[in-house]
Amino acid sequence: MSTEAPNPPDPAAVKRHRALFRAIKRRLSPRIRRSDITVTDEATVRRATKAAAVGNAMEWFDFGIYAYLAVTIGKVFFPGEGSTQLLASFTAFAASFLVRPLGGLFFGPLGDRVGRKKVLALTMMLMAAGTFCIGLIPSYSSIGLASPVLLLLCRVVQGFSTGGEYGGAATFIAEYAPDKRRGYFGSFLELGTLGGYTGAAALVLLLNTTLGEDAMLDWGWRIPFLVGGPIGAVGLYLRMKLDETPAFQKRAAELSHSPDASHEQSSDPKLSENVPQKELKTIFAQQWPTLLLCVGLVAAYNVTDYMLLSYMPAYLTSELDYKDSMELVAAIIAMVAMMTVLQRVGHLNDRFGRKPVLLTGMVGFLVLTVPAFALFQQGSFLAVLGGMLMLGACLVCLLGTMSATLPALFPTDVRYGSLSIGYNVATSVFGGTAPGVMTYLVDSTGDKLAPAYYASGAAVLGIVAVLCMKETSGQPLEGSPPSVSTEEEARELARSQTNEPSF
Repeated sequence: MSTEAPNPPDPAAVKRHRALFRAIKRRLSPRIRRSDITVTDEATVRRATKAAAVGNAMEWFDFGIYAYLAVTIGKVFFPGEGSTQLLASFTAFAASFLVRPLGGLFFGPLGDRVGRKKVLALTMMLMAAGTFCIGLIPSYSSIGLASPVLLLLCRVVQGFSTGGEYGGAATFIAEYAPDKRRGYFGSFLELGTLGGYTGAAALVLLLNTTLGEDAMLDWGWRIPFLVGGPIGAVGLYLRMKLDETPAFQKRAAELSHSPDASHEQSSDPKLSENVPQKELKTIFAQQWPTLLLCVGLVAAYNVTDYMLLSYMPAYLTSELDYKDSMELVAAIIAMVAMMTVLQRVGHLNDRFGRKPVLLTGMVGFLVLTVPAFALFQQGSFLAVLGGMLMLGACLVCLLGTMSATLPALFPTDVRYGSLSIGYNVATSVFGGTAPGVMTYLVDSTGDKLAPAYYASGAAVLGIVAVLCMKETSGQPLEGSPPSVSTEEEARELARSQTNEPSF
């Protein structure tokens, strides 16, 4: 029997097979070229993060001042006494949140059209102006009903400006940060949150201790609000020194039909005037499932956040009769403890994913909120501190993760607008109303644990929302190019996308 040697492969056939494979591969997984990958500059990312975090600290310094002076503000601006004044004070606190969705509707799409930097500078100016003006308003005993009206007006200005703050700041950091470190850099935004609250609590504690109750009611309460003006000017300066985010610049260049436009060539891009503005109806039509998911996440996050950072000092003072600023000391210790571990949480959600860390925080609130409130009833400083640390351990899981999670829900061209709308609707309905609702629940039921039940219910909503979301850790933002920390990472990523098969 004779055997014939196999025919050698036809070079033309091999070439056709390779071309077919490349076409299929491109169809299924578009190839990433080195030029498509953004290599971040560490110093630039840190400057951008600092500018966004300082603005966020300014926002929460303002809200923290109001929360920690809620009892005093009730006495200065509203008639009546006791719980009536406190409820009126928290009602004014919640009123500013009613206009936050309007601020999100205005500033969000504007930030997608003209840039993140300009809008964040504008919101900073409005926020600082509103805070400063509160410190100038005469008391109810001086001008009567005009006093709470002016307070509400200033709070409306604050609320409207804040509608564009968080969504823009979170988007700003997320679009600057490399994909594998977005959780770490995003955690600095919430470091600003805790820094603002801690600064507000420390300043109020200092004034309460040095001035006394009479002086605080007379004029001392004005000092923290007047300090807000200069702090806002510092944040504005830092933000104006930055360039636009690489993701927005790339999007602007594409829509302007300028493929040669680059991060280095332009520091102040604008979308072409020929490009139609994203209509709000388009955002709602295309993004409504993700908007609902965003609302669920933010609702649970904000109820627990405002409960611990805004409502707790007033609850301990008004409902449980704690004295000598014990509640402020415990709050400051708890917030400083959270600040020390916040970046570690950012590292953890970069390494293990956003969903496991968020679930840990939500389940923690579901299980531990009632025991923590039971500790508050014991009447001792150590019990209060222990309860706050328990809740703080749960909250820090959300604080260190949300600012990287929420921007990744939406594509670049509608990210600022969609996030601002979803975030502010949830904050308006659930976050800003949380202190007032909790005060009402205690007054109407007589149950000192009622706020814990409300927060536990919010945690259940959060668990459902987390289970429904996709994991985005380490992945490029939708509609944005991949972002890495080093040139070597960029080359390795490009090589991993262009490996060809052997035939």
